[in-house]
Amino acid sequence: MLTLDKIYHASYVLKEVIRPTDMIKATNISDDCEIYLKTENLQITGAFKARGAYYKISQLTDEERSKGVIACSAGNHAQGVARAAQKFGIKSMICMPNSAPISKVEATKSYGAEVVLVEGTYDDAHDRSVELQKETGATFIHPFDDELVIAGQGTIGLEILDQLPDVDAVIVPIGGGGLISGVAYAIKSLNPNVKVYGVQSAGAPSMYLSVAHDGIETLPNVNTFADGIAVKTPGELTFEMCKQYVDEIITVTDDELATAILTLIEKQKLISEGAGAVSVAAALFDKLPIKGKKVCCLVSGGNIDVTILSRVIDRGLQKTGRLAEFIIALTDKPGEMAAVSKIISKLGANVVAVSHDRADLNTDINSCYLRLSLETRNHEHIQKIKDELSRKGYRIVQ
Repeated sequence: MLTLDKIYHASYVLKEVIRPTDMIKATNISDDCEIYLKTENLQITGAFKARGAYYKISQLTDEERSKGVIACSAGNHAQGVARAAQKFGIKSMICMPNSAPISKVEATKSYGAEVVLVEGTYDDAHDRSVELQKETGATFIHPFDDELVIAGQGTIGLEILDQLPDVDAVIVPIGGGGLISGVAYAIKSLNPNVKVYGVQSAGAPSMYLSVAHDGIETLPNVNTFADGIAVKTPGELTFEMCKQYVDEIITVTDDELATAILTLIEKQKLISEGAGAVSVAAALFDKLPIKGKKVCCLVSGGNIDVTILSRVIDRGLQKTGRLAEFIIALTDKPGEMAAVSKIISKLGANVVAVSHDRADLNTDINSCYLRLSLETRNHEHIQKIKDELSRKGYRIVQ
C-alpha cells in the first residue's frame, strides 16, 4: 500500500534527478481568489511524469533492469520512462498512439527509446504494450496505476505544502489518476483541511463518471486536444484513491482549455499543454468553490505541439472576444467595402483577413458577401461593431 514514507523516500531518490519546480503567484488570473501556479510544465522532460517513472525504475532489481522496461503513453510518461531508462543504462520500448504529437514522439526517441506507434488512442497503445511485455519479459512501467509511480507523483504534494504552507485548495489535472492520487494522498495525510479538486476534459471524463457512478467506467471514445489526459478507463488503484482523498471532480471544455492556455501565455509567459491547463481553466471559469481562497493550480505539463498551439491560440482569442468573424451582405457597388472599413476602423478594430464572394447562390444578383476577420478587444466591442453596422443599414449574416 502507498504510505507517506514511500513518498518521502521518492523525494529523496528524486532529489538529484528532477527539478523542484517553482510556485508562482499569478496575480492577474482571477479577481475572486489568490492563484498560485505549481509549474511542472517547467520540469525536466516538460512534465511531472519524470518523477513517477524515475522512482519506479529506481526500485527495480538488477534482474528486472537487465530485461529492460516497456511502457505506454500519449507522450509525457514516454519521455519520463525513456529518460530514466537512459540514466540507468537499460533498454526501453514505448508504445504510443499514432495520434501523439510529433514533438512528443521525437523527444521520446531522443532519450534512446524504441517507439512503437499504435493506431488509435492511449488505451490501444496500452493493450499493445501488454502484448509486447509478455513477448519480451520486460518490466511494464504503468503510467498511473502503480503504487511506486503514484509515490513519485506524490512528491509534488510535499513541495506544494512546503512552498505554500497556508494553501486552502489544490486543483489537479486527471487523466488516469496517478498524479492526483499521489498529490491528494500526500496533502491529505499532512493537512486534511486542504481541499483537493480534480479536473478532466469534458471530452474524456472517465474518472469523473466513474466516481460519480461509484464504479469504474470505460468510455466508448475520447474527444479532446488534451492528449495527456485522454484516457478511456481510469486505474483501479487510482479510482479508489480518488474516491477516498479527492474532494470533488469537475470537467472543462476544450474552448475553456484554449482560453486557459492563452491566459497563461499572455499573462504569465508560460506555455502549457491542454492537460496541464485544465486546473487553470477550472479556476478561470469559476467551476469550483474557491472564492476568497488561496489556491494552487498544478500546471502538469508544457509539451504542446506547435501546430496545435497556433489553433489553440485562435480558439482562445475567439472565446474571449479577441478575434471575430463577420459575414456582411453588401450591394455590389463601388465604395461599399471602404464604407464598412471606415466604420470598423473608427471603432478601433483591426481587419486581419478579407474575403469578397459574389458567387454565392443565396445572394441577389447585384449583391455579395463580405467576410471579415477582426482583431477586437472583447465581446462588448464586437457587439458595438455589429450595432453600428446595423445602424448604418448593413445586414450581418453571421
